[in-house]
Amino acid sequence: MKAARAARAARRKLEPAPLLRTTDRLVLPPHPALHVPDTKVALSTASVYPSTTETAFELASRLGYDGVEVMVWNDPVSQDVEALRRLSDTYATPILAVHAPCLLITQRVWSTDPWTKLVRARRAAERLGADTVVVHPPFRWQRQYAKDFVTGIDRMAGETPVRFAVENMYPWRYRDREVLAYAPGWDVTEEAYRHFTVDLSHAATSRVDAFELVDRMGDRLAHVHLADGSGSGKDEHLIPGRGKQPCAELLERLAGSGFDGHVVLEVNTRKSGSPAEREADLAEALAFTRLHLATVRPPS
Repeated sequence: MKAARAARAARRKLEPAPLLRTTDRLVLPPHPALHVPDTKVALSTASVYPSTTETAFELASRLGYDGVEVMVWNDPVSQDVEALRRLSDTYATPILAVHAPCLLITQRVWSTDPWTKLVRARRAAERLGADTVVVHPPFRWQRQYAKDFVTGIDRMAGETPVRFAVENMYPWRYRDREVLAYAPGWDVTEEAYRHFTVDLSHAATSRVDAFELVDRMGDRLAHVHLADGSGSGKDEHLIPGRGKQPCAELLERLAGSGFDGHVVLEVNTRKSGSPAEREADLAEALAFTRLHLATVRPPS
């Protein structure tokens, strides 16, 4: 008997402590709650260049983006509202914004007249259910357009619920020279636009403080182009987190500020080694954005 009792005692010493039963009361200290805002995260179709607009829709759908921003450029599908509607339906991916064709390479897309381009961009946005048209300030050589741009954009903004969000640009640099290519200027906060797009890659290229830029935009900030930059003279559009811009900090600030616009990943994937690597880059960009849009709130 003594030997049996000793054996049972030895076994008890070796057994792990019992797990808490579901009826046991466990008092935990207060812990912060995670708040995830309703901000939609979209993929710019420019992020798959030189692949097609459809490729962007397919990737956005598969990776879990909330929608796309259509860059209207030389791909005929990007210029065709009905073709875009079919892509949106096929991939169950809404179009959240339209980027007007105001790049150097799109000077003849839709029209050679810049005002006609903006009218068509607005109509496309209205028909596709997008709430934002992204537009760059005029090039300096577009003299009459530049002269009338501030008042013209304000007039057009008053004719539609679609927001014309004018994007911050940067001075062009070559070696030790700086060229002012935009008019009235690349720093759009110097003008009385109703709405702004902030582009962090452009902020890096212009070497301005991103937070100071956003502060100047204030509650007129309506749209975000999220991409990183190293501060070189090139407009890099790096995957967020791979440069020197405060991408994470800006997202956290937006999440706690009541920002009601969209965050669009407009990144350069041309150096991705393969379609699989490009997809991984875009998945990383989305994960980064969602992570830093989630903010911690202290317990009440």
